[in-house]
Amino acid sequence: MLAPVRGADGPYEHEHAARDGIQHVLDGQADAVLAGDRARYLEAVDPVASGYRGAQRAVFRNLGRLPLDRWSYRIEDVRLRGARAEADVRLRYRLRGYDRVPVTATEKLAFARRDGRWYVAGERPGSARQLWEQGRMSVVRGKHSLVLSADGGDGAVGVDEAMLRGISAAADRAVPAVSLSWPRPWARRVVVEVPGTSRAMAELLGAPTQSYEGIAAVTTGAGGGSRGASADRVVVNPEAYGVLTETGRQVVMTHETVHVATRPHTTAATPLWLSEGLADWIGYRGTGRSPRSAAPQLARAVREDALPRGLPGDDEFRFDGATDALNRAYEGGWLACRMIADRWGEERLMAFYLKAGEQRPGEDGDHRRGVDTALRAVVGLDRAEFTELWRDYVRDELA
Repeated sequence: MLAPVRGADGPYEHEHAARDGIQHVLDGQADAVLAGDRARYLEAVDPVASGYRGAQRAVFRNLGRLPLDRWSYRIEDVRLRGARAEADVRLRYRLRGYDRVPVTATEKLAFARRDGRWYVAGERPGSARQLWEQGRMSVVRGKHSLVLSADGGDGAVGVDEAMLRGISAAADRAVPAVSLSWPRPWARRVVVEVPGTSRAMAELLGAPTQSYEGIAAVTTGAGGGSRGASADRVVVNPEAYGVLTETGRQVVMTHETVHVATRPHTTAATPLWLSEGLADWIGYRGTGRSPRSAAPQLARAVREDALPRGLPGDDEFRFDGATDALNRAYEGGWLACRMIADRWGEERLMAFYLKAGEQRPGEDGDHRRGVDTALRAVVGLDRAEFTELWRDYVRDELA
């Protein structure tokens, strides 16, 4: 039997040609971003999509405010539908003086072919809205920080020049504070993104709005040992951050900066109680907060004779769970790190963090064996002994 012969204009060839044409358009647009060439940038945009063209003019203005030294696109997947196409596109960009490695993001784009040429026609549903797509951007440069904000186009909640400068000042204080504790070299710079609202924050992170309600800030980026490592960003929720005291804001910013500094040594083997606990331990240093005031949920558990039997698991740190349980998990991690520093010293705490990150995680992210190995090596206890010591410490500190 003879196999059918696919002609030169078969489906595969059409898709391959479309992919090449779309990549060529994206390459030209990327070059235009770096060259500051507005006309060339807009040449890539569908002339019929008037609303999208208007939005892209604003995007180009915003990109001109960023210290970019890299901007590129790479098609990951394309689906051809006649003169239309949809593609998942990997964006990679780097900020000069701040990013050692590029930031990566996936955009879901629509394309149209007119007169034999492909154009970017819009964003598809489900595509995350990058900060430069969220209204007019503001940029504040600090000694150790770069703060980027967008007004959201629909009335930002209290995000004004004073708030942005306050965030920059908090980040500038956080960087040397973290460097005093963290023993390994790091960039000693932090990039902070401040969307206009909590809804805009969720759109930036590609998550439901309710996921970050009440969360003052998060840090994004790939941990050590991950493929395709990406530069870190601290993302501030202006609604939750704005209601904090000055001390509370500083604790949050220092906490998030710890994540930036420790990222290369934070791996799949690092339990969240340790990574979040260390961030809180450094964040609370020098604030004068007592254990009872900093750990009210665990203090209540002690009073009610309901102290958890074990250290908090990773699933207890989910933002979409119960707030009390989330707070209790953070408090438990903080007190575990505080106990190590109190009993064995700060150097042992840092050594334990590094040793834990060097371990091989178990199946389904099980940290128990790796934590056990790291504890034995650094403090001479197994995980069960350490857990009992932690429970006694929590009782003593919070009773």
